[in-house]
Amino acid sequence: MDIILHLGAHRSASTSFQRYMRSVGAELNRQGTGFWGPGRTRKGLFHRIDSRDARDRDRGRVQLALAGAAQRGAARLVISDENMIGTMRRNIARADLYPDIGERLARFRAAFGPVKRAHLQIRALDLYWASALAFCLPRGMPLPRTEGLQAMVQSARGWRGVIEDMAAALPETEITVTPFERFAGQPDRLLAAMTGLAQVPRDGLRPWVNRAPDLATLRCVLTDRGEPAMALGFGEGRWMPFLPDQAAALRETYQDDIYWLRAGAMGLARYEDAPEGAEPAKTGLPAAQARGPTDETDHRRLAGAG
Repeated sequence: MDIILHLGAHRSASTSFQRYMRSVGAELNRQGTGFWGPGRTRKGLFHRIDSRDARDRDRGRVQLALAGAAQRGAARLVISDENMIGTMRRNIARADLYPDIGERLARFRAAFGPVKRAHLQIRALDLYWASALAFCLPRGMPLPRTEGLQAMVQSARGWRGVIEDMAAALPETEITVTPFERFAGQPDRLLAAMTGLAQVPRDGLRPWVNRAPDLATLRCVLTDRGEPAMALGFGEGRWMPFLPDQAAALRETYQDDIYWLRAGAMGLARYEDAPEGAEPAKTGLPAAQARGPTDETDHRRLAGAG
């Protein structure tokens, strides 16, 4: 049975992909494709697997579950849980992009055995960080400090560093990468890209789920906490916490990552840029705000889910 890991990243339409996989689960099973999502992995199955304290019995629990999937006739098993590579809170606290991904994946590799494929969906860094901050703010995270935002900008690590760590931890694994900007609303085509399957069940509705809260929602959160809502700036729509020059620096790092991927990624990963027969997802542009870019007309970055 081939093991295929869908590793996220967070805020890159992973929840929409998991919803799609659940909705077409019966048809996928008939085609020999099994699926584990967070509803399975976060209910004890992966307990301690990503920890230095992982024991043989923890890894054995995963091996028994894998054997069960194979016995039920799965030719391939797609495992989708973005927390395998780390958490948004840790990224924000460290002002770094999945700094522990190599160690974490090496521990999961010890539990899974050989991994056939691993997939990562990446997103423009200014929008990734903005979405992660907006998502975590209603969940108790304080407003980011100026120095914390600047540290995110100054970090030399982009998606290239993340992918290089993935390849080091999974040397026998074929790594595929897709851009959120092209695949966010097309989970069926994302499944085809990560598995290599010629035909997959279509997703008729194509909804985006788990979007980041907008400025109006975040202002209510701050007001309920007794904090000044105007700390988020003016305007409506997406919250962009970065100043224009900071956002531009993050976009430049992302463009360097894309250039490296399109140039072959030194043989470490295969980049799937254009889903066949599909147009890029389109959403509205964010309103003018006191902080961050006043619009996105200069780079037309996707302002969609999350």
